[in-house]
Amino acid sequence: MLKTIENEISKHAAPPALQAEFAQHDFEKLRTFCRLTYIASIVIWLLFDLIVSFKGQQGFTALSMLYFGAMVVLTIVLGFIRKARHFNVLNLIYVLVITSGIRLIVFGLPDNAQPIWLILATSSLLYNASVLPLSRWGFLSVVGATWVVLNPFLMTDVEFFDLRGTLILCYFVFLSGLTIYSFFKLRQIKLYNYTMSKLLLTQAYIDTLTEIPNRRSFMARATDLLTQLPREHDHYLAMIDIDNFKKVNDLYGHDIGDEVLKRTAASIKAVMRGYEYARLGGEEFAVYLSGVRREDVEALMTALCSRVRNDPAAHPVTVSIGLVRVEDQDTLNQALAKADKALYASKNAGKDRFTFHR
Repeated sequence: MLKTIENEISKHAAPPALQAEFAQHDFEKLRTFCRLTYIASIVIWLLFDLIVSFKGQQGFTALSMLYFGAMVVLTIVLGFIRKARHFNVLNLIYVLVITSGIRLIVFGLPDNAQPIWLILATSSLLYNASVLPLSRWGFLSVVGATWVVLNPFLMTDVEFFDLRGTLILCYFVFLSGLTIYSFFKLRQIKLYNYTMSKLLLTQAYIDTLTEIPNRRSFMARATDLLTQLPREHDHYLAMIDIDNFKKVNDLYGHDIGDEVLKRTAASIKAVMRGYEYARLGGEEFAVYLSGVRREDVEALMTALCSRVRNDPAAHPVTVSIGLVRVEDQDTLNQALAKADKALYASKNAGKDRFTFHR
């Protein structure tokens, strides 16, 4: 089955919305790594600047302090960045600053050593950029800025057509091509893995027919909410069952039964938006309402019963609901058992209603 899913994913390009979601997810996971990369870059730059300034008897100038301060400020700003697209812009500014700072250091080196150090700096920056969570345009803009500012033929004694210039140009092109290929290949693999994991998680936690959360998802989320203390308001659990659903299946077939399930799930999703809801299995659904008052619960359940009852689609149905106030000492399974008893009370009282567990 896994191989089938892999083949299916590989046939289709990820839609723009999924790519944007992946970019944001990738940035959130690697934000700390980005900050550490910036800090390491500043430390290395400062170390080389100090070596050139004092060993080379250039002196540590105010301009060096300005570049250092700008990079520190950008690293601090990174800590407040929350959007991947903003990081792309910030990173480009950071690259422009640090490449200009590297040029400042290189000017303090002997003329014959400058092209080599520019190439080394270019390779370091492009490698760093290739592992950062950048978009395509974000990475290519970094490559372009690095090529322009750290061009080994700009303001050096190297000529394009002499031996040294030809060797440097070949290495420069090879290095850039390899880095660009590595970035796009790595990004493709990461996007594929993200798509695969998202699909598998969806299949594990979303009911395929109704496209709402399934029992596994509900049990996990409701357990989290149940253990959250202190509680601002009460917590309630609702068990929902479609009335006479077996009769619908027997009279009209399973296709109509599936449509009824989908319509009921859509009604629950519309009314209970903001709360945890799920299809537990068969014609049973559940809702966990946290931080609500009893009168709010009553209003929601009245609205749900009315919406299902008055659905203009063919083969209308009604729902019965069992409700329980979740006590502090209750486990989720205990609350479900109480709600189930209240559900049967609704069934026995004539259906199409809600009943609180006593």
